[in-house]
Amino acid sequence: MSILGHRVLRREDPALLTQGGTYVDDITRDGVAFVVYVRSTMAHGVIRSLDIRDALAEPGVLAVVSAADLDLPAIVPTAMVEQRMVRPVLATNRVRFVGEPIVAVVAETREAAIDAAEAVIVDIEPLEPLIDPRHAIDDDAPILHPEVGTNIALAFAQRGEPISFDDCDVVVTRTIVNQRVAAAPIEPRSALCWWEDDRLILEIGCQGPHPIRTALAEAYGLDPINVRVICPDVGGGFGAKAQLPPEAMLLGELARRIGRPVRWSETRSENLVGMNQGRGQIQTVTLGGTRDGQFLAYKLHVTQEAGAYPNMGAMLPLATRIMASGVYEIPRVQFDSVSVVTNTTPTGAYRGAGRPEATAAIERIVDVFAAEAGLDPAEVRRRNLIPANAFPYTTPTRTTYDSGDYEGALDRALDAAGYAHLRAQQAARRERGDTKVLGIGVSCYVEITAMPGGDEYGSVELLADGTVRVITGSTPYGQGHQTSWAMLVAERTGIPLDRITVEYGDTDVVPRGEVTGGSRSLQIAGAAVFDASARLVDLARERAADLLEAAVDDIVLDSEAAQFHVAGSPAVNISWEDIATTIKTETPLFALSEFVAPGPTFPFGAHVAVVEVDTETGHVELQRLIACDDAGRILNPLIVDGQVHGGLAQGAAQALFEEVRYDEDGNPLTATFIDYTIPSAAEFPMFERVEMETPTPINPLGAKGIGESGTIGSTPAVQNAVIDALRHLGIDHLDMPLTPLRVWTALHAARQN
Repeated sequence: MSILGHRVLRREDPALLTQGGTYVDDITRDGVAFVVYVRSTMAHGVIRSLDIRDALAEPGVLAVVSAADLDLPAIVPTAMVEQRMVRPVLATNRVRFVGEPIVAVVAETREAAIDAAEAVIVDIEPLEPLIDPRHAIDDDAPILHPEVGTNIALAFAQRGEPISFDDCDVVVTRTIVNQRVAAAPIEPRSALCWWEDDRLILEIGCQGPHPIRTALAEAYGLDPINVRVICPDVGGGFGAKAQLPPEAMLLGELARRIGRPVRWSETRSENLVGMNQGRGQIQTVTLGGTRDGQFLAYKLHVTQEAGAYPNMGAMLPLATRIMASGVYEIPRVQFDSVSVVTNTTPTGAYRGAGRPEATAAIERIVDVFAAEAGLDPAEVRRRNLIPANAFPYTTPTRTTYDSGDYEGALDRALDAAGYAHLRAQQAARRERGDTKVLGIGVSCYVEITAMPGGDEYGSVELLADGTVRVITGSTPYGQGHQTSWAMLVAERTGIPLDRITVEYGDTDVVPRGEVTGGSRSLQIAGAAVFDASARLVDLARERAADLLEAAVDDIVLDSEAAQFHVAGSPAVNISWEDIATTIKTETPLFALSEFVAPGPTFPFGAHVAVVEVDTETGHVELQRLIACDDAGRILNPLIVDGQVHGGLAQGAAQALFEEVRYDEDGNPLTATFIDYTIPSAAEFPMFERVEMETPTPINPLGAKGIGESGTIGSTPAVQNAVIDALRHLGIDHLDMPLTPLRVWTALHAARQN
């Protein structure tokens, strides 16, 4: 019987739940010194003077370093983004956001470093800040990077003539704010660095050590072989730990200067102002169609906040454009965007990275369209879904979806929710004039995962004791790769899970690897391990043929018994342990994958949210969240449940609680968890997951990504539910987060009108 598709308990969890994980801040080395950064308290200004004398005089201080003392190159944005908008490792003559590092202090203890950092005097002459991205391209807007002469970091323009809405009976337009959110991982950023002779070693919580090794090698002018990056347990990534932060890049220079290891671990407040933030799109959305609900034209313009130093955040509209039309057949689609710099924390990848924003735009405007046309929002969706027999399907933005059954997902979610009964309940409450009103929100989504395909390192080796060693280029930080990859090897070989080890996260152990993100792991890294396992079986068949004195073509593997035998003669067999004994005298049994994914996959689904809104207080209670998420063939339903549940929580949190805010001067108003609301399990109901599997032809597992799907579908479902509850009271749109104050204010204004 196949192990795939069964609920196998995660082998990672017992240690995490008993002795705990090993995170960077748990690791130490003899003679380690501590690094603390002096950060800008001003959003925009010129550094007039810097006085470090008192800091150097503090007890225990080993070094105080500013940009004038450094020879490290500035960080150049990713390709396509304006290359001249570089980020210095430490601020040079200008600061561009509150929290930007200016000075590094190294001391014997963290406390001594903090005291010395407070003794640094930085004189900053204020400049006019740019906070609202909508004003970034105004003629009188302050220019953040004068040497560039513009605040535009990247723009995607519509090809061809603008689309027309002339034949549409119903046309609706809204401006939608997809607000900034903080990744807020349980473990803030942390790193430990030292030199061994001329070799740089960095331990860091990250989403892939190899890209970080490449960045360090380039910064320090080293051959990559002379850089080692180790990633221990990671307390959350969500996309924000995919790149090397400047604070960690500098550690190699600081360690070299003092001739000792150095470590840096940021505080929560530093994390909330310094770590890349997510979302940050202002969307102008127009949808037109017929009175009976058929969509004809869709236009989306995006203004993307890139923050002070554009990088991955400026690229988010690319993914938004790819997924612009969502699950719908829309004949005409137009997309354009502009990514601009502002005097705020840089933006970057955050669970979904551009795809949730696309879904948020179209799913919100579909509800507005349905209300304008006087139609049920679920029925409007059904009338426009791409049919199951249309795949592979190419959208107007030239994205080709691999497989799907969008109507099937919608039907399953609505049936599980009891949609008709919910609408009847809603009508009854309205008829009674209840102060607590019911709202039902629906969203359908499709997303892209493993963009743009490619490969990942995966090898499998039989050891002399009969166990199997798997080496993977993927870097898990909660996804359960250790369990999943062992299941894939067990499926191919029949070897028990407890005799399979999975190694990762060390550039000295793993020859190469990519960033673990974009929901790519199972379908690429997992498929590589699956492929390598098949190759190992072929090698073992050759060894078994020698032992059985038979032709290789006659040897078969009984994966149930984990034994090789001649076809038709199972009584005489060879075990994996028997084959392992030959390793001592013959070549090792080692197999490397050659699997390359030809392209991305497109998971999809439908979510239904049920909320109760107190019209007297504005309080929103999320009562139910039903999610049908189709990620192709499911390897381990238990792990999928965990991924979906985490995604649902983050998606609903954006809809109801989370928002990074700044005042008009660029001062962060959400620099602690007192002001930035991270919900707990107590704020959510028990999530209801509806299973569905539509395999993809893109990889041998038939699997698609699942790590971000829950986040993508849940946010607009919850937002739509709250507005659905209030629509009969004269409210047809509210931007997120739908806090009690925002809801109450809207209700008060509606009553006044």
